[in-house]
Amino acid sequence: MNLVAFGDAASIALVSTFMFLLLATSCQAIARIIGNSSRFPASIMREPAQRFRDKMDRLTRRLHVYLTSALVFVVILAVSYFLKPGEILSMLPTWQVTIFLAVSTVFSLYAVYRFVNVLLARRRTEFLRDANIAAGHGLQKLTANRNRIFHDVPCGAGIIDNVIVGSHGIYAVNIVARRARKDNKVRLTGDTLVFAPGKYSLSLARFAQRAEQLAQELRKVLEHDVRVRSVVAVPGWEVDSQSSDEHLIVNERNLAMLRGWKDQNDYLMNEDVEKLQKLLTARCMRFGRK
Repeated sequence: MNLVAFGDAASIALVSTFMFLLLATSCQAIARIIGNSSRFPASIMREPAQRFRDKMDRLTRRLHVYLTSALVFVVILAVSYFLKPGEILSMLPTWQVTIFLAVSTVFSLYAVYRFVNVLLARRRTEFLRDANIAAGHGLQKLTANRNRIFHDVPCGAGIIDNVIVGSHGIYAVNIVARRARKDNKVRLTGDTLVFAPGKYSLSLARFAQRAEQLAQELRKVLEHDVRVRSVVAVPGWEVDSQSSDEHLIVNERNLAMLRGWKDQNDYLMNEDVEKLQKLLTARCMRFGRK
């Protein structure tokens, strides 16, 4: 292999690929800015797992750009090498050509590293999206008692995956997405969720904090005390036991258990339900202000 000829071809391919990558990334950014609107902004709300759907779209577009850039690099490298255009590096000594090729190799390895990272992130996000969609669709069965379900609800302590507001109270439903194994048992001990065979556990303190933060925000609207109950859905897992009343643990199939987890002290007046639903509707608009 002629090192100088290959260096010429690599330099042409790298510059062309970099320009293509810059142009493609810029076009995506412009499309995001222009396309982040709707003809019906006051009527479209967030769907289950909306933030994971959006992240999946972003990661998929990024993967397409990387794959297309790799194809551009290979094609231009092959064309430049075999057609032998003017020798760009012919005047340089061999050691400088070697350094250039080394830098090009590092750049290429970094591009591969970024591609693999995006690929893995997309795979993780796909699982999170599916788990949230499964739980979100399960919640759609809970339409009695003036219930309305809101998805990806922001509050001062973070984002709550789902919030139910109805006559029987308010529920903050967060999703814990973990790939189920052969022994897909999960139990709640105190405020810790333990997955079989006991090698992995998760504290639910942040979910309780989000529920309390949302309750504080809703109290300001209603001007009286209100409670937000914390529910944790673990799609794909079977609930073995739970020894705490602070959280209710369910999976995507038995979310109807929410109907029996209630207290008359948490019941809301119809006026309060309407007021809170109106507030959360404005907060959860798909194309509203961030």
